[in-house]
Amino acid sequence: MNHKHNAYLLLGSNLGDRVATLHRALVALAAKAGKIVSVSGVYETAAWGNQGQPAFLNQAILLNTDLGPEQLLDACQQVEQAFGRERLEPWGPRTLDVDILFFDDVVLHTERLTIPHPRLPERMFVLAPLSDIATTYVHPELHKSVADLLADCPDKLPVEQWMGDM
Repeated sequence: MNHKHNAYLLLGSNLGDRVATLHRALVALAAKAGKIVSVSGVYETAAWGNQGQPAFLNQAILLNTDLGPEQLLDACQQVEQAFGRERLEPWGPRTLDVDILFFDDVVLHTERLTIPHPRLPERMFVLAPLSDIATTYVHPELHKSVADLLADCPDKLPVEQWMGDM
C-alpha cells in the first residue's frame, strides 16, 4: 500500500524503560498511523527546559501515512496516552512524547498544531536524530536543509548517540 503523505516525527521518553517504550511506540504508531519507512539512531540528552528530571532518549522516524496533519496529531496523542502520558507541566517528564516535525512540505498554523514544529531549529536533541534520516530535507519556511539547521543550532545541550542495549 502506498501512502500519500510523508511525516517526520520525533519520539522521546524519560520515564520507565525508555528503550522498550521507543520500540513499542514504533509498533503502535505503525498500527495507528501508517508505514514507518526510516528510523534514526537513538540519542540521549539531558531534559530541555526543565533540567531537574531524568535524561531523555530520542529517536526520529519517517512515516508514510494516509492521515491528514490533524488526524496524525490525534493518532500521536492516542499513542502517547496509551503509554501513560500525562500533561501535568510544560517540558515535564513523560513516558512518551511524539512530536510532528514536518508533514510533506506543509506549513500549518492552527490552534492545535504548528507545522513545521516551531522550536525545531533551536533544539539539538531534535536535529541530531532527524539528521540521521533527513539530512537533505529542506525546511519549508526557513529554506535550510536539516544539515544546515544542525550546523547552525544555538542549543549547546550535549546530545550523544545511545550506546546502551537496544
